[in-house]
Amino acid sequence: MTLDEQISFLTRGCVDVVNLDGLRKKLESGKKLKIKLGCDPTSADLHLGHSVALSLLRRFQDLGHTAVLVIGDFTAAVGDPSGRDSTRPVLPREQILQNAKTYTDQAFKVLDPAKTEVRFNSEWLDPFVSGKELLQTLQKVTVAQVLERDDFKKRMKEGSPISMLEVLYSLFQGQDSVALKADVELGGTDQIFNLLVGRQLQKQNGQEPQIAMTVPLLVGTDGVKKMSKSYGNYVGLNDAPNDMFGKLMSISDELMISYYELLTAEDLTAVKAEHPMQAKKRLAGLLTERFHGAEAAAAARENFEKVFSKKENPDDMPQLKPAEGAALSAVLFAAGAAQSKNKARALIEQGAIRLNGQKITQDGPLSFQDGDVLQAGKRAFFKLAH
Repeated sequence: MTLDEQISFLTRGCVDVVNLDGLRKKLESGKKLKIKLGCDPTSADLHLGHSVALSLLRRFQDLGHTAVLVIGDFTAAVGDPSGRDSTRPVLPREQILQNAKTYTDQAFKVLDPAKTEVRFNSEWLDPFVSGKELLQTLQKVTVAQVLERDDFKKRMKEGSPISMLEVLYSLFQGQDSVALKADVELGGTDQIFNLLVGRQLQKQNGQEPQIAMTVPLLVGTDGVKKMSKSYGNYVGLNDAPNDMFGKLMSISDELMISYYELLTAEDLTAVKAEHPMQAKKRLAGLLTERFHGAEAAAAARENFEKVFSKKENPDDMPQLKPAEGAALSAVLFAAGAAQSKNKARALIEQGAIRLNGQKITQDGPLSFQDGDVLQAGKRAFFKLAH
């Protein structure tokens, strides 16, 4: 690629690039750059929202640069306040390390392991906190600078508490960049303050400030809120192939274009020229193949077309054995088709539940015969048995 092509390739979908001229100079130097992406293992699973920054990191790898995946085993115990309206709960170290293992396994579905350094930030932050460096760093950052954060200002206005650990969080993340001598740091748009603190600390430590690059927070499958497991609008990197393909086929045409831009390297002009249904199937296939392989992706597409285009039942329906006289809402909840019995009743009232293709619109004892098919929504099918 020419230098301009590299810039275009690397900044695709980015919101902030601080600063673009600096990035150009670093790329022009021909030096193998050190690209940093930090993640605090606060849960066990990653979803496509996490893969936006991972995909950008992979683009740098494809151009020959070194990716440094920083596992925040130290900072996860502090809690990143970015975008939060309350203090995060502190996790025990055993849980943090267990989550970290799943993070790396899932991240390597996007990243090239041979070009990735995995580092735990307790390596340098433990001595940083126990020595004099923390005190020296605190002298260089003012309270006013920290409290300028939008999330802090919002919480102060609402009277929500802000812990001193949260105030220090950006310094700890910035110290990661100092310890690694990072050339570029990546993060979501909610991370821009932390990334800029890293630039400031590097400069104060005699280093060339890193380039700060942010990517959008991926909107979930509902098309409204950011992707989050708590909102139920996520596509997990460990989702089964059929589930991943089906969830991606449920997004709007408008959201599909955003997913293409942020999660793939496909030509957007060509994508927009395709029939939306074909483009969406191709997107679902691309992403399912990335995380599960070509064979699984092809099978997932075949299953989707069989169920939704030809209106046939899937071949791999799990068997469900409801208790005698159990209410339909209780059966749906027990099967994992609804997060609560109340939500199950809402699905029933909405006409989202079918028995052998016929809608059930009232809750009550489920009457069925062996081999009957219970369908919840568009993707959940169960074969019933006594």
